[in-house]
Amino acid sequence: MRTPVVMTLGMVLTPCGLLLNLVSTLAPGWRLVKGFLDQPVDVVLYQGLWDICREQSSRERECGQPDELNYFQTQPVQVARGLMITSLATTALGLLLASLGVRCWQDEPHYGLAGLSGVVLFVAGLFSLIPVSWYNHFLSDPDVLAAPSSPVTVQVSYSLVLGYLGSCLLLLGGFSLALSFAPWCEERCRRCHKAPPAGPRRSSISTVYVDWPEPALTPAIKYYSDGQHRPPPAAEHRDTSKLKVGFPMPRPPPKSYTNPMDVLEGEEKKTATSQGGSSSRSTRPCQNSLPCDSDL
Repeated sequence: MRTPVVMTLGMVLTPCGLLLNLVSTLAPGWRLVKGFLDQPVDVVLYQGLWDICREQSSRERECGQPDELNYFQTQPVQVARGLMITSLATTALGLLLASLGVRCWQDEPHYGLAGLSGVVLFVAGLFSLIPVSWYNHFLSDPDVLAAPSSPVTVQVSYSLVLGYLGSCLLLLGGFSLALSFAPWCEERCRRCHKAPPAGPRRSSISTVYVDWPEPALTPAIKYYSDGQHRPPPAAEHRDTSKLKVGFPMPRPPPKSYTNPMDVLEGEEKKTATSQGGSSSRSTRPCQNSLPCDSDL
């Protein structure tokens, strides 16, 4: 699987921001002071968070200059030291989490861990942006940041610019990695919808339970000609997978009918007539010289 674009962008911008913030923290170039009355015109003083350097066109740069104005004791410098170091440490932690979350050596990245690393890197960018902005705000104020009396000129130096750039890159990289929370949240929501409920559903105010009485129904019985009650033959082949809806309707009992006429009366007369005719033939005398049936 290809690494998502947001992860790739975050992994490119974040190391660049870390490098720029590291240079900005260590380099003595937050403020440039020039135009001293008792110094040559080409003398320039570079002030940073940890060191002060003196540079002249005819000489090499000389660092480790004494702090005669208590520049390092001012509040913006002290706060910038602590926040810049905190930003560097937080950026390193965020990069470690991002490496474990993106997992370029595997097919599927860990979206949740990548999103968490984006949040950490975004916070690291804020930690570096706050001291840089605060220092720049009081750059020319001699009451907050100690500076020689006029007519000296105070300007922004390269370390402050690098700090701004590094903070912006960290913010962009952290935000890009934090977008990895979108597929992670989508996957979590899909799992929550598919998962069965953990326990019985609690009754709400609108839930009303009604105990309806069951109706007394007469079972439907089919009568056959032999007078025995048998279940219908189709019951054995009935499809039990389909649920039936409704109530069985009772069938009326079979009715019996009586014939007011005696159908056996005519049969009895016919039987008596046939018996009388046969007896008269047997008692009739034989005529002529033909032999009778009784002589045979």
